[in-house]
Amino acid sequence: MANRETITRAFLWLAVLVGGPLLGAKLFDLVVLAGAWGADPPASLAMMPYGKAWPVDTGVFFIPFSAAMLIAGFGALVAGWRTPWRYRWQLCLPSIGILLLLILTVVAFWPMNAALYYHGIGSSKDTITDPQSVAMAKRWVTLDWVRVAGAAVAFVAPLRALTLPWPRETTPEDPPLVRAILACALLGVVAFVVWFVSNL
Repeated sequence: MANRETITRAFLWLAVLVGGPLLGAKLFDLVVLAGAWGADPPASLAMMPYGKAWPVDTGVFFIPFSAAMLIAGFGALVAGWRTPWRYRWQLCLPSIGILLLLILTVVAFWPMNAALYYHGIGSSKDTITDPQSVAMAKRWVTLDWVRVAGAAVAFVAPLRALTLPWPRETTPEDPPLVRAILACALLGVVAFVVWFVSNL
């Protein structure tokens, strides 16, 4: 029990230490960077932080911090899995939350980033019109507030879990079928992360 508590709390501390800067950077990205390139599309799209004008891509920061948050979240969830649900649900939020935000990034933001960037620089790969770029930039900002809210929850949940006393009772061990399903789910997460990194 003590070992599980120590390991879980170590992962929770990692989630808090990574989640704070991640949330702050996400707010800066939305308010400052997106505030600039989304101010007056399509003309302002040239300010998107990609290409030769920007020697450092924002992903250089977000990708390792998101990966660390994912590891911290799932590490805490696995180590604290047998805690009662009243405690365990707070371990689910940073792990599942960050995973869902990464999926949202791949499904929604990657295509929008490419479309808006190509339109802003007048690339031959451009596939949208000026009015579509305006609507897409607004949709990007709206969806990014979802990412900010998710990052806030993923930061606050482990912080809250750290302030609560560690539960002394444990739940019964899961049946073999449930453990097999959980193992497959974790393998799915690992497969997604490998795919995500390989497509950067």
